Amino acid sequence: MTPDPVPAPFNMAAHVLGRAHDLPDKIALSLLGATSAHHWTYAQLETAIRGAATGLLRTGLKPSDRVLLRLGNAPDFPIAFLACITAGLIPVPTSAQLTAPEITALAQDLAPAAIIAAAGITRPDYSAAVITTETLASFATLPPAPFEMGDPNRPAYIIFTSGTSGTPRGVIHAHRAIWARRMMVDGWYGLTPNDRVLHAGAFNWTYTLGTGLMDPWTRGATALIPAAGTTPAQLPRLLRDHNATLFAAAPGIYRQLLKSEFTPMPALRHGLSAGEKLPETTRTAWTNASKTPIFEAYGMSECSTFISGNPSRPSDPDTLGQPQTGRQIALLDPTGSPANAGQIAVHTSDPGLMLGYLNAPDETAAKFSGDWFLTGDVATRTPSGAIRYDGRVDDMMNAGGYRVSPIEVESALTLHPAIEDAAAVELRVKSDASIIAAFYTGPDVLDQGELAAHCTAHLAHYKTPRLFIWRDTLPRGANNKLLRRALRQNWEADHGQT
Repeated sequence: MTPDPVPAPFNMAAHVLGRAHDLPDKIALSLLGATSAHHWTYAQLETAIRGAATGLLRTGLKPSDRVLLRLGNAPDFPIAFLACITAGLIPVPTSAQLTAPEITALAQDLAPAAIIAAAGITRPDYSAAVITTETLASFATLPPAPFEMGDPNRPAYIIFTSGTSGTPRGVIHAHRAIWARRMMVDGWYGLTPNDRVLHAGAFNWTYTLGTGLMDPWTRGATALIPAAGTTPAQLPRLLRDHNATLFAAAPGIYRQLLKSEFTPMPALRHGLSAGEKLPETTRTAWTNASKTPIFEAYGMSECSTFISGNPSRPSDPDTLGQPQTGRQIALLDPTGSPANAGQIAVHTSDPGLMLGYLNAPDETAAKFSGDWFLTGDVATRTPSGAIRYDGRVDDMMNAGGYRVSPIEVESALTLHPAIEDAAAVELRVKSDASIIAAFYTGPDVLDQGELAAHCTAHLAHYKTPRLFIWRDTLPRGANNKLLRRALRQNWEADHGQT
């Protein structure tokens, strides 16, 4: 099935706010505190966004100018983001946790015309006009700006991703990116206008921005966002008290929730998971505790999500699910030919695919092979057509000539009741020898023999780790993805194998 072409002219923010005129009094956003909630109707949301767009243009900014967002976990973030896009500006959201040297380096690469900044958030050492959140709020009373319409392929926003190298890269997305998300409505969410979607992430996380805010608004649903400072243990009560019908979070949040006292959530239909591979143990434990399923989605900063399970077609066990209807996906073998196992690739015709990396034409070109965008992840297609995730290309391990997926080893490890989190990596122990090792977290250091016996019961002998290493925590990136490379490099450096 070929997706409908993107309309032209087009504006991403106009598409997101397309239901506001018909639903002016419906609650679009609720900010949920422990004892109170603040609400924005669709009319109030559109007024704030389009008024802010007018104010931004009155500062002298012009379409195609880049605007760096230095905002915290507050509604200012989506308002500023969509106001920029309304006006034809290019917003660039960044993590509030970045240090001064980190954000300064990004700003020098970006060359923003302005910075929208909240108090207490580190700003770059860079000469650009600063617009405070107080000034942004004052724009809400201004006349609404018209949507700046144009080519759907022109840049709309830029997000920075660390990728697997740890070096931040600006990913440029077009206005058409929002059009691709329509394939996620049925292909992952089962989202309806009557849904109330609670996303556990902060406002200024792109997973929250898409799944928790823009997609519900595009559909005319209600977005529920926990206030800053909300703990995972408080989420079940918020889900219950605010009649959430869908819950979106990263796998780590589900694991933390399962440790807390579970409050029945009668309105909840199902959960949504993305950001990293969902362990089957977590999925099973959540289903048993909540009596609702979790539907997982696979995607990336360069192309949102495009493989998933959904209410009408749940994932097979230990798989990501099926390519969403309208997405053209292939698994490419080392020769670049489609196969049943290989690197996951997305066709270049996908409207959700990035335009390229900022100021990095060579790196952009390296991600494309003919008509395909290469994700850097490897997978296997099962007989049912589902996609089983095997890990990153550079995370795959070798044991006696056999390729071993870290995901498979980690899934076995987390079956152990005393292991909370796990990472499997190939470590070089001598200049000419390497082994599969397992890093893990939990309350106590566990006996090596006990862990080896546990893994042997669940894995072929060649897949069983030869070394088990306890850590307080495992390194994760800003998007919560496990940084296996960092574990490997740090261990080898400490043991003289660099």
